[in-house]
Amino acid sequence: MKILNFGSVNLDYIYRVEHFVQPGETLAAKEQKMAPGGKGLNQSVALAKAGAEVFHAGCIGIGGESLKILLEEYGVHTEYLYKVDELQGNAVIQVDHSGENCILLYGGSNRMITKEQIDETLEHFSTEDWLVLQNEVSNLEYMIEKAAEKGMKVVLNPSPFEAFLEKLDYNQVSWLLINEVEAQQLTGETEAEAVWNTLHEKYPGLSLIMTMGAAGAYCFTPQEMIYQDVFPVKTVDTTAAGDTFTGYFLQGMTSGLSLKECMERAAKASAICVSREGTAIAIPMRAEVEELYHCLKN
Repeated sequence: MKILNFGSVNLDYIYRVEHFVQPGETLAAKEQKMAPGGKGLNQSVALAKAGAEVFHAGCIGIGGESLKILLEEYGVHTEYLYKVDELQGNAVIQVDHSGENCILLYGGSNRMITKEQIDETLEHFSTEDWLVLQNEVSNLEYMIEKAAEKGMKVVLNPSPFEAFLEKLDYNQVSWLLINEVEAQQLTGETEAEAVWNTLHEKYPGLSLIMTMGAAGAYCFTPQEMIYQDVFPVKTVDTTAAGDTFTGYFLQGMTSGLSLKECMERAAKASAICVSREGTAIAIPMRAEVEELYHCLKN
């Protein structure tokens, strides 16, 4: 069994600010950093740090060569990353005094993934394998369709949310991972159980993870429901928290842990992540998550 993440890789330009910039306002940033990011890259790094064998597919653009090197340093397989003649995808991230963030995303090279590349890559994967997707790349619907035809388990994090996502066939998706904003955009509901009931009625085979920031996270499957509270820490930066949760949850799922164990490990990893600055670099190693587990247990 292999995990293929067909996802974005970004250069993140991170600005620490007192508050988010308002219309017509010019605001001086307290600090600026450039770091690796992108939901795809973050989730591959989280999977790898959690102990999974993961293959990252996508496109590296002009200026993004260091991103491929970073993935390889964490043990992520990169033979399905194509080099393209397009500016590297990037994001401008504001982080305020409370650790909350807002993000402006430029797709660039991440929008250069072709159907031909998708077909060539999927030839190396089979029914036993998992495909992890986010909405920061081109031809997302085609990826889902072709992976479903092969019988792969498709995991979708529909972020950033766009209107076309409402028209996807979620019968082809095994796991949907969304936050409370995306849940409302997709279903019109705000309560976790109402979100689940709406989706389950339309797509009875779908399972759902709904993260709700400081309010915790829910896991719904056709068989059970699990709620996971957060582990309280001082929040510094929430940018990669959701991607960390995703990576650790999926690594647990693919290694045979129970849903309860998967949710708990993912929440612990996210707690460590938000206590640090940055994106991919803030994602904890597996040993750090296990150490937190022992500390909390004792």
